[in-house]
Amino acid sequence: MLTYERSGPTGSMPVLLLHAGIADRRMWDSIWPTLTAERDVVRVDLRGFGESTERPAGPWSPRADVLATLDALGVDRAHVVGCSFGAGVAVELALERPGAVASLVLAAPGGSLITERTEELAAFWELEGKAVEAGDLDGAAEANVVAWVDGPHRGPDVVPAAVRDAVRTMQRRAFELTVDWPDEVWEAEEELSPEPPERLDEIAAPTLVISGELDIDAIRLAADHLLTGVRDVRAVVWPDVAHVPPMERPDDFAPQVLDWVARAEE
Repeated sequence: MLTYERSGPTGSMPVLLLHAGIADRRMWDSIWPTLTAERDVVRVDLRGFGESTERPAGPWSPRADVLATLDALGVDRAHVVGCSFGAGVAVELALERPGAVASLVLAAPGGSLITERTEELAAFWELEGKAVEAGDLDGAAEANVVAWVDGPHRGPDVVPAAVRDAVRTMQRRAFELTVDWPDEVWEAEEELSPEPPERLDEIAAPTLVISGELDIDAIRLAADHLLTGVRDVRAVVWPDVAHVPPMERPDDFAPQVLDWVARAEE
């Protein structure tokens, strides 16, 4: 079972928050009070992030971990909000157990939703990989801050320092937890087949895609693919945001989520 927090009034359908691959459940801190004032909300640390430190002992997947946690909490159905890697996990939940997902909010969709290895994305992976291989976890974390938080179109003096520092801290924590995981652990990760981008027409839940114009091109392409593949989908594009909309614009993101889940329940 994953490490989680749950708060908010009982009786309403829960909202599940799935964090980005550059973060952990702390990325939702800025919107947590607003959401939990109105909804029953669960946020988790995916395996290898934050406080979910247990190394897999055999076949595993983030979606299986999340589903097991929901089962343990007695949550049969939820609105699922995912950012980046977490958006991919959210879609996998909707494909594997459609009845468990009432609606989707996919911010900066990444992870298993990425459809193309663009030059921007490849350059980042190369830079991060070299830093990790050299044992430079600070450098690897900084590469993530520059690539994802700043994005390819602005410098380090635009995004609030608190946001950059928070992502740097969370990402370095993930590196610390997983840097010594052997290849066998990653090879045991169970991926959906066919992959999610090939199965978007199976998604029945109403889906909101929130993306930033300043994000890496691979993420913007993934968002476009969702808009052409999901049957019941709406797009919101923020021109002044890169890869972490919930952290850059929490005062806008939280009301967007609350409005979306309320509409889905009408």
